[in-house]
Amino acid sequence: MSVPFALNRIHHVAYRCNDAKETADWYRDNLGMEFTTAFSEDHVPSTGAYDPYMHIFLDCGGGNIIAFFELPEQPEMGRDPNTPQWVQHIAFQVSDLDALLAAKRHLEEQGIDVLGPTHHGIFKSIYFFDPNGHRLELACDIGTEEQYAELRRVAPLMLDEWSKTKKAPRHADWLHAPE
Repeated sequence: MSVPFALNRIHHVAYRCNDAKETADWYRDNLGMEFTTAFSEDHVPSTGAYDPYMHIFLDCGGGNIIAFFELPEQPEMGRDPNTPQWVQHIAFQVSDLDALLAAKRHLEEQGIDVLGPTHHGIFKSIYFFDPNGHRLELACDIGTEEQYAELRRVAPLMLDEWSKTKKAPRHADWLHAPE
């Protein structure tokens, strides 16, 4: 099936935050993002509903934007209690393992608890939380072209098997083999 348009990239991804200024400062100071834009309205443009908000945008590099909404008149932020904390996360790419390890040191020096590096076969990553409780991941690719090609080859097989059995297919067990 084809569609009559093409996507260029993700324009932005938006999440909720507790405090827009604290969030912008945290992402600047801890991840080096640039705060670029802010919108604030009393009514939501798409729905017309009264719901005052501050909408901030941060440049993650490479044309990638993450945005946050502070919604002071809404109930406190919560999490889906049926989804484990490790599932919903935002992953950012760094250039290599040296950058990943430097990021870990920097974050820990800021008093942030960091898990990892975790080996995922074709990339390594670290995990931590922002001040809003959003889980973040920094990852660096370490795979070979052959490994990525093999993963592309087995992806449909794995998805079909999962869809039928709801049990983990073993086509890519090599990803988590000990280093």
